[in-house]
Amino acid sequence: MPHLESNPSSPRSLLLTKRPAGRLILALAMVMTLRFASSGVRADNDLVVIDHQGDRVIADFEGPDYGRWTATGDAFGSGPARGALPGQMAVDGFQGKGLVNSFLNGDGSTGTLTSPEFRIERPYIAFLIGGGRIPGKTALRLLVEDSVVREASGTNTQPGGTETLSPEFWDVSDLQGRTARIQIVDQATGGWGHINVDQIVQSDRKPAGPTLNATRAFQVKDRYLLLPIRNGAPKRVVTLLVNGSPVVRNDVELADGAPDWWAPMDVGAFKNGSVTLQVDRLPAGSTALDGIQSSEAYPDAGGLYREPLRGQFHFSPRRGWNNDPNGLVFFNGEYHLFFQHNPYGWGWGNMHWGHAVSRDLVHWEELGDVLAPDPLGPMFSGSAVVDLQNTSGLGSKEHPPLVLIYTAAGDPTVQCLASSTEGRRFTKYSGNPVLRQVTSGNRDPKVFWHAPTQRWVMPLYVETNKVHTIQFFGSPNLKDWTFLSRTDGYYECPDFFELPVAGSEGTRKWVLTAASSEYQVGTFDGTRFTPETPKLPGHRGRGFYAAQTFSDLPASDGRRIQIGWFQTETKGMPFNQSMTVPLELRLAATAEGPRLTWTPVRELEALRKSPRSFGAIQVAPGNPNPLAGVNAELVELRADFEPGANTETIFTIRGARITYHAGTQELAVQGLRAPAPLQNGHQRLIVFCDRTGLEIFASDGLTYIPVPFQPASADQSLAIECLGGTSKFGSLDVFELRSAWPEP
Repeated sequence: MPHLESNPSSPRSLLLTKRPAGRLILALAMVMTLRFASSGVRADNDLVVIDHQGDRVIADFEGPDYGRWTATGDAFGSGPARGALPGQMAVDGFQGKGLVNSFLNGDGSTGTLTSPEFRIERPYIAFLIGGGRIPGKTALRLLVEDSVVREASGTNTQPGGTETLSPEFWDVSDLQGRTARIQIVDQATGGWGHINVDQIVQSDRKPAGPTLNATRAFQVKDRYLLLPIRNGAPKRVVTLLVNGSPVVRNDVELADGAPDWWAPMDVGAFKNGSVTLQVDRLPAGSTALDGIQSSEAYPDAGGLYREPLRGQFHFSPRRGWNNDPNGLVFFNGEYHLFFQHNPYGWGWGNMHWGHAVSRDLVHWEELGDVLAPDPLGPMFSGSAVVDLQNTSGLGSKEHPPLVLIYTAAGDPTVQCLASSTEGRRFTKYSGNPVLRQVTSGNRDPKVFWHAPTQRWVMPLYVETNKVHTIQFFGSPNLKDWTFLSRTDGYYECPDFFELPVAGSEGTRKWVLTAASSEYQVGTFDGTRFTPETPKLPGHRGRGFYAAQTFSDLPASDGRRIQIGWFQTETKGMPFNQSMTVPLELRLAATAEGPRLTWTPVRELEALRKSPRSFGAIQVAPGNPNPLAGVNAELVELRADFEPGANTETIFTIRGARITYHAGTQELAVQGLRAPAPLQNGHQRLIVFCDRTGLEIFASDGLTYIPVPFQPASADQSLAIECLGGTSKFGSLDVFELRSAWPEP
């Protein structure tokens, strides 16, 4: 029989159970005769119950068990929780005494909880939800004919957070009259791998709280949809739907009001058709969806590349974040730079592969993103090769494919291929992944062709039993890989290449390096790397990471060219981070053995203008500044000098102080100190200064010091002075540099 709680004004004042029709009529009659101070009712968990305002309570989880709901796995237990579970922070924001809480036995438990069928008879379904925000894995779903038509997730993504449930709702007006089920899903096992749900109600009234899965349809007439971005805003999951099917999902800091900048979403592939953008949650009053604009032109194109903090000869994307260089390769007469790219945010996330090309390593044209997140995960780092013999079958011998090898960083993390025969449009391989997960988080394949063994070799970062390793795999065709060997002690983004040793006729050595740029020199027999040196330091600066070298350079070139991620933060700009200038790597013969050197590529000379040469001069304490009157925003300085014993030779470039200490043979730059040994009594120094950073080369390239640095725009002065002794300059040249970007 119906049970009336002792307090008729309680938010949960009536319990109705499915019984014969006469009892239900009696219960409804009782409802009609009662006056409620609140609209809430309490229902068994397998019912839909009408309250006095016409709402229908699907479930309030106040019973001792789940009724006719079906549970799988071990996350939900035999019935509703009564608040927090052992090991969990305090849970609040739910109604009554019970709720669904999948933290049973911690975040490692998984399962589903599915309702019986019910009829959607109201335009809104409201609920309380909390826990982890892991779309697809900690989720509340609305199923129609076993298809997910609506989904919500918790609010937490980072350590800390709160276990408070928040009110949310779906607009289901388009689904009224359909038969549906509710499913609560916990398929996550890491941090915040649980979900909390309570009080699921159908309503005629638009509930308070954010709108879930808000949508807006567009007829595609232009290439871009411009998304309004507010840096630091809560991230929303924005899904591009075509014909009702998701194409890509991104976490976007949408601006609910005025944006900081506009992020272009390229929808040119769907021109003259229609697309829909869906946002997982929008707060009341948000104008984010309404603010999206259609445009054929790139946003703010008139000021592009002239922004105050845009590096003028360091590559950076037009909009959004970049980190690792990926897939550096020479193909069809062009240098290709792929890179980790978040096109919809100033910070890291939404990992795509951006793409830019150059014919001279100096002037770059950004083409757009070629790899977007997919069901296997976001697109993490990797490499590119030209499959000249078409071993992969992804092209032909007449048109060899350019093959991208990348990490899809889902769960599991796997290695995949994409290819193109013309270097612009890339197709992901239908047989992906080509290398399944070795251990969780394995990533960053750097593939090359090993001619002596006639196979492809893949160094790959793999953590094994808490040890950072580079594991080597081999393949005849880029598709089928077998384990070869491993080398311990390197973390992320491996690179592996062979170089001649300068001054040692016919001697070639292999170099293994990784994200930090530390390296070892040794031999490689096609299976195993044998180091002949200890691990050696690479760069001596900061803000340099995950560098990669070009593959498939013409044999006539003979160089090994590297580009690194230059961590140049640009607050207030619609882009963030950049790349170093291209660097030529060599192996120099030293008394300690072969050592890497870094020097800027010769192609950068094309940017020089207004050269100032000072010839052979001496700089002594108290001498006038020989560079007085030389002013430049973009600077290349080259000096060859012999410092006196204990002399400090100080170069000041746009406020950055660079000091060479002859006594210790060290270079000091912006709080950094690095060994820079004299070469036959000489110090040869090269300095490049841009709007966002310095790159300094000393000791014929044995010392490389990259430093993120933002000079004051008004300070374009240069100076040289000496303390404690005299420096004799054999040459001193200063070049003002042109911008590498197109003229506005």
